[in-house]
Amino acid sequence: MEFSGTFELEETTVDEVWLALSDPALIEESLPGCQFLVEVDDTDVDFDELRDEAADREIEPTADPDVIAGRAFEEGGHYAALMQISVGPVNPTFETVVTIDHRDYPEMSAVGEGSSSNSSFEMASGMSLSETEDSVAVEWETEADVFGKVAQMGQRVVNPVANRVVKRFFSSVQEQLHERQLADAETSASADEEATESGRGLVDRVLGRSGSETNDS
Repeated sequence: MEFSGTFELEETTVDEVWLALSDPALIEESLPGCQFLVEVDDTDVDFDELRDEAADREIEPTADPDVIAGRAFEEGGHYAALMQISVGPVNPTFETVVTIDHRDYPEMSAVGEGSSSNSSFEMASGMSLSETEDSVAVEWETEADVFGKVAQMGQRVVNPVANRVVKRFFSSVQEQLHERQLADAETSASADEEATESGRGLVDRVLGRSGSETNDS
């Protein structure tokens, strides 16, 4: 099965989108049905152990580039995810392991596989970012081989599910980008205010004025 499309994210930049889509914490938050997404040492994963660890794990959302860079996807890195997806009358939970096989701004691709009690899949996916007149276009494509009960439903059932998941994912990314921009604006305003007050204090010291004299003036 092959899936592809283009999603446009508004009022943002390629750099901001690249940073967001490189952040496992944001992907986990945005991906429908994703219970956790964590880096692992290799593709041999103990999902029972990861479930226990995920229950106690807390990740603070942040727009700080340094923090995101420290946890960003890495080329050659392995990542485990537990995902529940509703496909027709079934709701399989897939234990999924993905490997980032290429990551070079503004393009990224990955390969992976997942399995549930009655279905499994293998996939290869990629994306590239480009700037348009008033948005950022994310071109994405996925090629997947599906087996088991989900495969028996056919592409007519699977395609709408895949399109719905992708639409919800990018809508959530857009929302989180907007929240980050608001947080950055508030932080910048606070920093500017502190800098202004600090500058006034420096001027007062240079001129030999006390705080009370400044307030009286």
